[in-house]
Amino acid sequence: MADPAAAPVSKRTPLHDRHVAARAKLVDFAGWEMPVQYPSGIRGEHLAVREHAGVFDVSHMGEIETLGADAGPFLQHMLSNDVDAIGRGAAQYSVLCRHDGGVLDDLFTYRLGAERLLTVTNASNHSRDIAWLREHAAAGSWDVELRDALEDYAMLAVQGPAARSLLEPLGAGAPLPARMRCAEIALQGIDVLACGTGYTGEDGLELLVAPAQAPALWDAVVAAGATPAGLAARDTLRLEACFHLYGNDLMESRGPIEAGLGWCCKEQTGFVGAEAVAAVRERGPRERLVAFAIEGPGIARQGNPVVGGGEVTSGSLSPSLGIGIGMAYVPAERAAEGTALQIDVRGRLRDAVIRARPLYRRSER
Repeated sequence: MADPAAAPVSKRTPLHDRHVAARAKLVDFAGWEMPVQYPSGIRGEHLAVREHAGVFDVSHMGEIETLGADAGPFLQHMLSNDVDAIGRGAAQYSVLCRHDGGVLDDLFTYRLGAERLLTVTNASNHSRDIAWLREHAAAGSWDVELRDALEDYAMLAVQGPAARSLLEPLGAGAPLPARMRCAEIALQGIDVLACGTGYTGEDGLELLVAPAQAPALWDAVVAAGATPAGLAARDTLRLEACFHLYGNDLMESRGPIEAGLGWCCKEQTGFVGAEAVAAVRERGPRERLVAFAIEGPGIARQGNPVVGGGEVTSGSLSPSLGIGIGMAYVPAERAAEGTALQIDVRGRLRDAVIRARPLYRRSER
């Protein structure tokens, strides 16, 4: 009989066998058994994405389909950005807030039709997100259906300067969607929802596909020249680009203004939490999320305190820049670019300086 106290078995994506065959190191991430790196190593995978193209299995991400006559108005009420501005075939980034302005998740939403929108959630927040949306739908008189589409899709992210040229031959000449656009196309004869979005700071596409078709699509993309890359390289890539990671740089206890995401908050739409967000914007936040670079040796990590107030939320060695980098919340009066910081890394002070975001740009190649 199974031990009831034993840890639950992680879920596996449809590409699990491909990762095992490629000798990936697998770890639990948000309840999923995911590849953290392959034998080529984190640096090799990272630089492959910066210099050519990599492919990530991101099938752990969640999907919520919003349907009905009030699909758009309902999401306009729930999401921070201007959902009405999303035209058909377009994508939009937003945050989902509590009534007090705390961030529950950051999301991408794609308009697939006049009354059909697809929202991609973070894996660790998916169940909570859909419960929150359903709670608010039930409390109003919305003509809307919220469908958990997690089991409908696997998801591959093909990222890098060569991502598009690598994918184009698989599409038999069909145009790929531009940045922040989406389209239903066929790649290698497989029906795919292709989205011009990503999490690396490079060009590329995220491909949503029926789970049964994911292995064949993965094989075609790898055969075309994309390097398989794991969660560790995805993290160093997004950190160089200063993209937020929920649970590190975004959280319920802080709002989007503090996180530098005021640009995706349109308080005039009256979204849940809008009044609280507007109040912080008007008076100014007590702290701000900044990007920093370590001056000299050392790497700061999440939770390391900043001398004089604040804490590191993300930190790593930058494979592209060859230095320690990270993000941290610091008092607003000490958040200007060029400000010197000291970070307590396990009892040793490391000098750092606040830099402009992103820390790495494609033009620096």
